[in-house]
Amino acid sequence: MNQETYDKLLYQAKICIEAGRSEETLEYMENIIKNKKDDLTEEERNLVTVASKNLISTKRSAWRSIYGLEVREKGSNSKYQHLVSDLKLKLEKELKQGCNRMLNLIDTYLMKRANTAVSKVFYLKCKGDHYRYIAEFTLEDNHEEVAKSSLNSYQQASEAAKALPNSNPIKLGLALNYSVFYYEVMNNPLEAINIANKAFNEGISNLDNMDETEYKDSTNILQLLKENITMWSSDLQEEQNEDLNQ
Repeated sequence: MNQETYDKLLYQAKICIEAGRSEETLEYMENIIKNKKDDLTEEERNLVTVASKNLISTKRSAWRSIYGLEVREKGSNSKYQHLVSDLKLKLEKELKQGCNRMLNLIDTYLMKRANTAVSKVFYLKCKGDHYRYIAEFTLEDNHEEVAKSSLNSYQQASEAAKALPNSNPIKLGLALNYSVFYYEVMNNPLEAINIANKAFNEGISNLDNMDETEYKDSTNILQLLKENITMWSSDLQEEQNEDLNQ
């Protein structure tokens, strides 16, 4: 790919993301990724992951709504229940395709060219996230398999993140999503709280000497970690109280 073609693709990707055209952004970035020989820049990483996340987030939100409707229709023995179930299956197929699209980019191109600890953590975290999205709607044996793939990716990312400062926003973002994985997918609030607590305590004590942008990003993630810790701890306490009263 020559410089003029690259500059044009990157410009189009940036314009499309500003215009809310995430599908086109992802297409332009896929072209860049498949033809680039070295690691992505921070700007390029953000463009491809934000575009993918936007596309998948819309479908995840739609799936949750349809799932709730399906439960309601089953409860009322609606004659149209099958139509809701068909739509849910269609959304699941689209979600899986979208996640696999990103997973393929990571495995085929991005991880092979990652040349810094930041890049490796970023891609492995992204891999764990996309397996987690699939695990949200995958049932029984397949759920266990996908959850294991997500867990392995988060574990590898956590190992690579040891090379980063505790206040690094990518490292903190990994801990945030890893803890959410344990809470929502593994149904293990205690481990979720432990991961979030450790990241929060280590991160908040190491905020010195950061530039303004990183400091803002890190403090925002620390706030999310703190909110989750508070909410999950409260939920866990309520469950323990209920068990004692039974």
